[in-house]
Amino acid sequence: MSYTELNCRVFPAEPATDILIAQLAEIGYESFVESDTGLLAYIPTTEFDAEALNSLPVIETNMFDISFEYAEIEEENWNAVWESNYEPVLIADQCFVRAPFHDPHPKATYDIVVEPKMSFGTAHHETTFVVAQLMLDIDFKGKRVLDMGTGTGVLAILAHMMGAEKIVAIDNDEWAYTNAKENLERNKVTNAEVILGDAADIRDEEYDVIIANINRNILVRDMNSYAKVLKNNGMILLSGFYGHDRIIVEKEAEQNNIQAQKHVEKNDWVAVTGQKIK
Repeated sequence: MSYTELNCRVFPAEPATDILIAQLAEIGYESFVESDTGLLAYIPTTEFDAEALNSLPVIETNMFDISFEYAEIEEENWNAVWESNYEPVLIADQCFVRAPFHDPHPKATYDIVVEPKMSFGTAHHETTFVVAQLMLDIDFKGKRVLDMGTGTGVLAILAHMMGAEKIVAIDNDEWAYTNAKENLERNKVTNAEVILGDAADIRDEEYDVIIANINRNILVRDMNSYAKVLKNNGMILLSGFYGHDRIIVEKEAEQNNIQAQKHVEKNDWVAVTGQKIK
């Protein structure tokens, strides 16, 4: 499969880059790397639509100076592009997310090795970072976990390392599905199943913890599906949206008997924990 690389020149970088990432994700872009001049974004070439770029709300507002260049990039060239931009990430001095070519962190409790291969979820993006941060305060020992929009599988891997008994990871992108399986194997995760699909493919079984790092619209649309399989008193972690959208997500959660508890923010991206009440 070939991908199109979109080179976005963005000024000023903040908050325009974060807004641009969110809006590109909504039209199918799957992976993002921040650059010195703005952002590199990747989408399957078959889904690339040049005209759709000029219709993005962030462009139409004329609040920022954003310009695009794009070129097709073959699959075998992706890792070279990624490696040239990738740095490891340390979360709360406990979780270290790195590539195979990086050395482990000498003090991190959880050492996660991933190769994204176009998949979202390297902990560089704020949403993955803040969800992992919240996970570190949750007891996963013996728990059944559902990871929606798993991407690289990094959060499923962390759940495993923290003692989860069983993990089901779901993503609707075939590239992410394959990549997650590879990364789970790379990190010796033997108690996880990866499913190619979406909320319609959630099995009729109960989970102690649900992780859903997707985007606001999908979270709102699928909240009822999550609530149906979340155990009473079970925990859910929601992310993929901005601070001003938190009230929308929390309201939908409450309508499904999920009480918001706490949230963390990073560069206006938010993650929320909630608990299902009887």
